[in-house]
Amino acid sequence: MISADAIRGYVDLMVLSLLRRGPSYAYELAQRITDVSGSEYAIKQTTLYSAVKRLESGGLVVASPGVSPSGKPRTYYSITDDGLAHVALKTEEWRHTKTVVDRFVDQQPEGGTP
Repeated sequence: MISADAIRGYVDLMVLSLLRRGPSYAYELAQRITDVSGSEYAIKQTTLYSAVKRLESGGLVVASPGVSPSGKPRTYYSITDDGLAHVALKTEEWRHTKTVVDRFVDQQPEGGTP
């Protein structure tokens, strides 16, 4: 299981990446995050709601009222054009960050044995 601390800075990127596929509501986003992570990360509802509110206030997603198939009201979130641009920027940043961190993790200790 991946700790919340290890993934904290990438929750927004995960949410925006999922919303590129189409509008979704919070519970569905949480389920998709668990599914895509192979059940190695389960987002807390409070973390998810904080993320979508932050993304909404930043103009990266918009919220709109909707109704579930059972008739229950839901708030659906959709990615904006600014959100799409942000995903591209943050994806490149993630790839660069991962490359740099991998250099440290993959280096051999002095003497050549792990």
